Amino acid sequence: MRKAAVAVLVVATLALGACNTVKGAGRDIQSVGQAGEDALKS
Repeated sequence: MRKAAVAVLVVATLALGACNTVKGAGRDIQSVGQAGEDALKS
């Protein structure tokens, strides 16, 4: 369930984030992953 929630957050961020470059997409994925980890820890 938690992995699914993180996956949904990643997809939503990529869909709504409108990344212009691959580097920007990587940063977005990293920040969403970190947010997911932080949410699961608390």
